[in-house]
Order: sequence, then C-alpha cells, then structure tokens
Amino acid sequence: MSERKDGDNQSKNTPEQEETIAAIATPAGSGGLGKVRISGSRALKIADSVFTSPSGKSLSEVASHTIHYGFIRDKEENKIDEVLALVLKSPRSFTSEDTVEFDCHGGMMPLNGVLEAVLQAGARMAEPGEFSRRAFLNGRIDLSQAEAIIDLINSQTEKSRELAMQQLQGNLSSRIKDLRDDMLELLSQLEATCDFPEDEIPGFAGDELDERIENMLSPLKKLIASSREGRIYREGLKTVIAGKPNVGKSSLLNTLLNEERAIVTEVPGTTRDVISEIVNLEGIPLRITDTAGIRTTDDQVEKIGVARSESSLRSADLVLFMLDVSQGLTEEDREIFAKIQEKPLIILVNKTDLPADLDREKIEKNFPGAPVLFISVEERRGLKELKETIVELIFSDRVVGDHDYTVTRLRHRRALEKARESLEHMQQACKRGMPEDMLSIDLRDALHELGKITGETVTEDMVEKIFSDFCVGK
Repeated sequence: MSERKDGDNQSKNTPEQEETIAAIATPAGSGGLGKVRISGSRALKIADSVFTSPSGKSLSEVASHTIHYGFIRDKEENKIDEVLALVLKSPRSFTSEDTVEFDCHGGMMPLNGVLEAVLQAGARMAEPGEFSRRAFLNGRIDLSQAEAIIDLINSQTEKSRELAMQQLQGNLSSRIKDLRDDMLELLSQLEATCDFPEDEIPGFAGDELDERIENMLSPLKKLIASSREGRIYREGLKTVIAGKPNVGKSSLLNTLLNEERAIVTEVPGTTRDVISEIVNLEGIPLRITDTAGIRTTDDQVEKIGVARSESSLRSADLVLFMLDVSQGLTEEDREIFAKIQEKPLIILVNKTDLPADLDREKIEKNFPGAPVLFISVEERRGLKELKETIVELIFSDRVVGDHDYTVTRLRHRRALEKARESLEHMQQACKRGMPEDMLSIDLRDALHELGKITGETVTEDMVEKIFSDFCVGK
C-alpha cells in the first residue's frame, strides 16, 4: 500500500489521470439546463470533434474562461442538441486540467446523447468523484477541502452549509498547516541536536520544550472539542422520541414534520420499526426518530421493534420522553427512564386535552433533572415551547459548545485525537528526561496523523474510499 508523503501534492500522473474523462454533472430528470463536463489533456480536442459553432471557431483556439454558442453533432453529423460551451484551460480550472462544460437542454435524452457523442470521440466515463479526485491529486485542493465539497452538496441547513464552505475555503487546512509548521520546526531542532552534538547546537532551556508542546496541544484540544458540535451540524442531532406504546410518539413526529409520515391508531404497538426524518430547527438538522413503544411483549415482530428502539436510545444525542397525563405513571415509564436518564432529556406530558391523572410535582419527584413540558399533540398545544426548549438545550453546554472553528468529520477527529495522544506521550517523556531522539518519534507520529487530514500522508486506499462516496460528475 503506497502513501502520499509530505510535500507530494503534485504526484506523477497515473495512466488513469492521463485519460480524458466525461460525465453528466447535473441530477437526473427533466429541467431547464443540464451539464456535461469533460476534463483532461484531450478535452479541447474531443470537444472540437463534437462541437460546431456558427462562427466556425475552434474551442482549442479561443481564450480560456469564455463561453461559445453552437451545436453538438454525432459521427453522422446529426445535430443532438443546441448548447453553450464553457472553456477552462489548464491550470485555471477546478481539476487544473483543460476542461470543457457543455450547457445543454435539461432532460436525459439530450444529455445522454451529448455524453455518448463525447465518449465516442475518445473520452472515458468518469468514476464517482473523479473530477474532485483529480483536483486533489493535481494540488488544486487538499483532502479536507475535497471532503467539504460533498458536505456542501449534502448540507441540510444554513449552518451546515456555512461550515462546509469554511472547510472548502481552507479554514481547517490553515489550522492544520500552522500546527504542522510548528511541529516541523521543533522536529528539525530536535534532530539537529541529535545529529550534530559536536556543533554545540543550543538545547532547550528550562521548561521551554514542555511549553512548546503545550502550545501545540492547546489548539488540538480545541479542535477535538468542537467535533461533537460539528457532527451534529453535519449529520443532524439524533433526537429520539421514546415512551411506552400509545402515548403519542408517532403523532408528535407527524406534527413536527407537518405530514402523515408515521401510521397513527389507537391500537398500542402500531409502530413496529424505527422511523427517522429531518427537521430544520434554528439551523440545526434534527434527525428525529419515532420508535416502537418500549414494553415487554410476546409478539415477535414487536420484539424486534423494541430492540431497535433501545438501540436508537443508546446512540441518541437528545431524548424526548413522552408520558400520558391521563394514565398516571406506570412501571413501564420508570423502566424507560432508567435507560435514558443519563441522556440530554426533555419530558413531554402529552394528552392534556384528557382528564389528568398526573401532575408536575409527581413527575419531577420520579424523574428529576429534566425539563417538563405539558403538551397536547392533538390540539397542537405546547409545541412552540417544545421547540424553544430544544433550541435552548442544544445551544447550552449540554449539547453544543462555542468554538471558533468546528470540525465536522469523524475521520478528522480520530486523526486529531491520535496526534494529541502522541504529543501527550512526548510531553510525559520530556518530563522524564528522555533523549531528543526518543521525543522526535512521538512528534513524527503527530505530524503523520495531521497529514492524514489534508492528504500529505494519506494512503491511496483511503483516497479511493473518500472519493467513492462522491457522485459521478463531481
């Protein structure tokens, strides 16, 4: 397994990179416009072989970053579509290669026709994420910026879009670069002391080395601390509606979504599986999950649903625990609370439109420490207060913190944590008086882990895996 090394942003082209690739770069279906993208050393030549302009201009001869009107023709010179051709010459393109983009009429027939003509002219069908991969391999973007592209495409709220744009613009990259520069400077001093002891190279006075390590650890820890918030913005806050059967869980989900997503009946146990949907709340995507009512049952299908509900609860970021005001507290309620009491929690006392057999004092005595809201999903009472309470809980320290930059990917967090562990090990070794050559081993390990984030030390298998998640045409 080969690996990209420090300073290897401009790799030698593989045979695949020497090929010119093409793909449809817009979603399937009918629309006003669609795009076919071509990139590679023969992009202009291939484009010229299928494109004709009323002016007679060749795309190879026109200036970069210009748009030209014309037609796409097949080998028999039949017109396929009327298009605009955007010419982007190397290195001033997304991939840093010659690129031509044909803006066609939307719809799969004209797009497929144009793509087929381009492929017959000598291009190869692009693999998922291959345009972005070429941008990375050609040094146009680093790996964290490439990952931000897919995060931007998949963003579901304004905040997640904002975080993806920050990463795409290099905010994380610059922080990692600063850290690696500090580490490389310290590493060079440590290794110089080891390699040239006779040259009287100045060592580190007093606690200077420990202080320099701590100055690198501090920003690392801040980035790691931001990663839980980043995951929530990127993936959604895992919010689970829990409770015994028939307390109104599915009705609450439907009300929050403003649609009949879950089946609602008066028969307990109707929900047999886990249902998840996204709700945008103040810029944070809530991935709300309606679970099967948790109870002991002999029904084999319902048992599976209960097991899945308990699994969802274990991974939840926030639990909405529903009670039925008309039923009083039951042993089932207490058993559910025992499973979730360590989670960020809101207690919802539903069905306040019915005669009450439960009051706030009794609830707070049995289920201490969580906010209690009395609601009626049927009459849509208390739902505004519920949303306000969720927002307040999210933006408190219990769920989301306050950070000047937010790490959004688990892969980045793991690399940061391993770098922190290496620096902490180095710090302890320094305090024990270990020699410089031993200290430099831990420092190299930390450098290696940070290089994984931006791509300097990532394996080719990892690059392949990351870009395989992209869509074709991006």
